[in-house]
Amino acid sequence: MATSVLEPFAAPQLRGAARATAGTPDAGRRLPLAVLSAGVVGIVESVGLLAVALTGLDGVLSSVRPGGVLIGAGLVLLAGWIVLCAGSGAALIDGAGRRLFAGVAYAEMVLVAALLVAATVLPVPNPTPLPLPTLGLVVLAVPVGKLLLAGAPSAQRWIAQGPRLRIRRPDPVAAHRVLATLTLGVIGASLCAVAVLAPVPAGSVTDPASTVFTQD
Repeated sequence: MATSVLEPFAAPQLRGAARATAGTPDAGRRLPLAVLSAGVVGIVESVGLLAVALTGLDGVLSSVRPGGVLIGAGLVLLAGWIVLCAGSGAALIDGAGRRLFAGVAYAEMVLVAALLVAATVLPVPNPTPLPLPTLGLVVLAVPVGKLLLAGAPSAQRWIAQGPRLRIRRPDPVAAHRVLATLTLGVIGASLCAVAVLAPVPAGSVTDPASTVFTQD
């Protein structure tokens, strides 16, 4: 019983001693599958949100026609959501922590619940052939899955070990300065040769003024 009481106080020292005696940074540390899956889900979700925003934002703005303040606030919230999804997933993979990842997942659950309530009260068009309850459950599965993956025992042990140490590598440009200078010189000489030996024909450039015509 005494060891169980003193275990929270001894755990940071034991972790530090284990990492100090490892010999090399992150020796023996393997990325758990749950952590990798959760991080990939967050990054893929951010890419999907960006794709949906680029493809469907024009149609939403043309149909709803909100004010400038609402458009700006919506774009800022959408951009923040995308950045938080990708950043929290990367932080979880790096071992920096899972509070941001879990916070984004909880916020997404609240957002989905609010949208479902709004869809049942207001006449909101359904862009998919699925019923609204089924669509809500499908969308809700993403944050629930993120929470389950981030709360797995392997993920908790990964976070408890702390962020991974980075191995400092020498700058390749500083190590191969002569080669980098020669490469830059060859690229510049090639561009100059293309500009000199392959000039633009005189008749290929169309005067913008000649394309303007008046109709009597």
